[in-house]
Amino acid sequence: MTVFQRARSEEQRAARRQAILAAAAAMLAEMPVAEVTLNELSRRAGLAKSNVLRYFESREAVLLELLDAAWSGWLADLGPELQARADPVAPVVARSARLAATVAGSLSHRPVLCDLISAQAAVLERNVSPQVAVQYKRASIAGVTELGGLMRGCVGELGTEDAVRLAAVTSLTAGALWPHAHPSAAVLAAYETDPALAAWRQDFAATLTEVLEVMIAGLLARAARSA
Repeated sequence: MTVFQRARSEEQRAARRQAILAAAAAMLAEMPVAEVTLNELSRRAGLAKSNVLRYFESREAVLLELLDAAWSGWLADLGPELQARADPVAPVVARSARLAATVAGSLSHRPVLCDLISAQAAVLERNVSPQVAVQYKRASIAGVTELGGLMRGCVGELGTEDAVRLAAVTSLTAGALWPHAHPSAAVLAAYETDPALAAWRQDFAATLTEVLEVMIAGLLARAARSA
């Protein structure tokens, strides 16, 4: 455990914030969001809880910052991945299917990001000040807009607004779907006991792919009717 001296300069304070974020990120690699506590975070960061709260107003504020960073990191990787799989001369149905599968598959390999998204509205936004909420929401809107741009690059028939709608639905669906695709031990035991129940278990990547394909088709059809 690292023990810090009192931070006196801006560089030291920035290093302290990064140490807290790094400790929280390490915890998320080991446990779900629900098990991350401020007490354990303080212990791992080598700080008193009161000192952690000098840099972040709550556990949730720490996790929201990590969510923003995780989303940005995902987009940085997703762009080249989409570009590598792009086929601009393919029919729009094929390009839509490829886009949906690539986005869903990429998200499925980022469990920490998906867990944070699933906790965003119900947990992480419930114990922060209006100032933190504004800061996060602005970053979130920028992130969704960036995702929309990447999506439109794959399916150019989508208008700018519809591409952003598709990006927003991606985040909302991923957050709702993730806990259903990763159920509790009790629910897993129920699935093992009754195969009829197990049929309702959702595969994250497959279900998200299907939702995105249907959403793209609907957006394109609506745009065609309005033309």
